[in-house]
Amino acid sequence: MSVTEVRTEVRIRPGDSVQEALDTCAPGTVLRLAEGTYEGSLVVGRPDVALVGAGAGRTVIVPGAVAPSAVPALHDAPADVVSGITVHDVSGVTVEGLTVRGFSGAGVYAHTATELRLVDVESIGNAVWGLYVRESAVVEVLRCRAEGSQYGGIALAFCPVADALVADSESTANAFGVFVDNSSRARVLRNRCHGNAAGVLLLHQTYEGELPGGVADVLVADNDITGNTLASGGDEPGVLGFAGPPMSGVGIAAIGVQRVSVVGNRLHGNEPTGPSVMGAALVLASSADWGGSDSVDNSFEWNTITGNSPFDVQIGTDPGNQRFRNNVVGASQPELIDGCGS
Repeated sequence: MSVTEVRTEVRIRPGDSVQEALDTCAPGTVLRLAEGTYEGSLVVGRPDVALVGAGAGRTVIVPGAVAPSAVPALHDAPADVVSGITVHDVSGVTVEGLTVRGFSGAGVYAHTATELRLVDVESIGNAVWGLYVRESAVVEVLRCRAEGSQYGGIALAFCPVADALVADSESTANAFGVFVDNSSRARVLRNRCHGNAAGVLLLHQTYEGELPGGVADVLVADNDITGNTLASGGDEPGVLGFAGPPMSGVGIAAIGVQRVSVVGNRLHGNEPTGPSVMGAALVLASSADWGGSDSVDNSFEWNTITGNSPFDVQIGTDPGNQRFRNNVVGASQPELIDGCGS
């Protein structure tokens, strides 16, 4: 859209059909949702559309009628789950200033989207994922909040050239606060991740029947990662991180990653309350033994990692293939790591 073009605005009030407006609007339309509660899932299938509420907690989307969609099934979810807002196979979509609450799938599920913006969006108590972005590119998640989902609060999945920014957001009471799952070229900046099983998880893992993956060229900087004490994983349906390995007390985990920079983060008070395959607030490890890759050429600089349990830092791969500089660290494994000291 040219900067000289004027967007059409459509004002919607509770009781109006938001989905009808989404189905009939022209590219460039701003749909403004007044304060109130709107029942029913929504599907955005037209390009260059903005869905703008009156603010998180003021404009609220809750379950009701189910809008039909051809979007692929949500990962790690039963086939019949319903996501609050689905953005599928379109470009230029903005979702802003609203809360999505209580859906059986994700709060927002974006698949094969480009130039996607989620701004001031709140996901509360959506069963499987909070804000889940898959196979998409040029993504911004700004000033959002995600709470109470079984897997990731904010997740980038299988976005090989994500060109993504996740910034100034909060994620709590999820298995993973921010999850970079087989995605590359992302920035995770100035977020608050607390009260999860893991604050930030970067993972290259092979899933049966899924696309090839990898995690590379990611910047994780200036985040506050505190008090992640929940426990996830196990085979009991409904638990956090169902069917995954046990995990608890993790701040930042980088598993099977390349050219990742972790800079200026603050990790404190991350302590396990259950079994965990990782034993520190900051964990760097390989995933090559289970279909991923070795972690090489990563940088850890100017981080403050203290007051965590059982260790502040745990390096499970060759430290010589990484760079550690000017980090303030208490207890580490191995005990001596150049560039990590008190």
